[in-house]
Amino acid sequence: MIRNWRVTLGGARGALRGPAPVTYGLIALCCLVFVIGRASGLDPAYGSGDAALAAQRAYFRRWGVVPAELFEGSPGAALTPATALFVHGSWVHLLGNMLFLYVFGVMTEERMGRVQFLLFYVGCGYLALLGYAAANADSGQSLVGASGAISAVLGAFLFLFPRARVTSLLPFLFFLPLRFPAWVVLPFWAALQWLAAGRASDGPGVAYLAHLVGFGLGLLFAWVRFGRTTRVRAAPAPAPEGENQP
Repeated sequence: MIRNWRVTLGGARGALRGPAPVTYGLIALCCLVFVIGRASGLDPAYGSGDAALAAQRAYFRRWGVVPAELFEGSPGAALTPATALFVHGSWVHLLGNMLFLYVFGVMTEERMGRVQFLLFYVGCGYLALLGYAAANADSGQSLVGASGAISAVLGAFLFLFPRARVTSLLPFLFFLPLRFPAWVVLPFWAALQWLAAGRASDGPGVAYLAHLVGFGLGLLFAWVRFGRTTRVRAAPAPAPEGENQP
């Protein structure tokens, strides 16, 4: 899960305008899957207490990535890096990821186009989870969430809109809303993921490595596909009066 900041766009919004049905569709699908799934706790049929926890573990194992099973050659296991992109472990996990997808996905989709953005999202998300599984090949823990794909969106956004203003809430500054260009915020976020991944040596938890792989893939894709000559240069915009976080 991406949870270092809660962010929204303040500038560069006028650079591209238009519908983003893929972004909104992905958000709706993730929310629907979570609500009807076992992790939401909304379906009493799954029971409570230990029974509910057992049902959740079985659910994650069925649809999530289990590194130890992924490379055994099972066709079903080979699909799990795709299905895991739409499964989340908790309400906080879901809402944090969907916030980032909404903030950075709309403009990225507008720039890439609908079909290309969808293929980019699923492809990079799949490879990000695959890379994490390869680095933890002996793990029997299941991995779920869209963080790898959303990290790829962040990487592409950084290349396409480096001057876009991002409003960030920084806990060490008492959550004061501060506005920085994307070329400051997103590399800083990536550096935090790198540091966290280096400390995560005791097995899977938050998939920081998947974040890094996704971010790198997104940045690389945008560089190869669009190049420097087609980058959108978004001039910084002043913060609107009374701007609030979503």
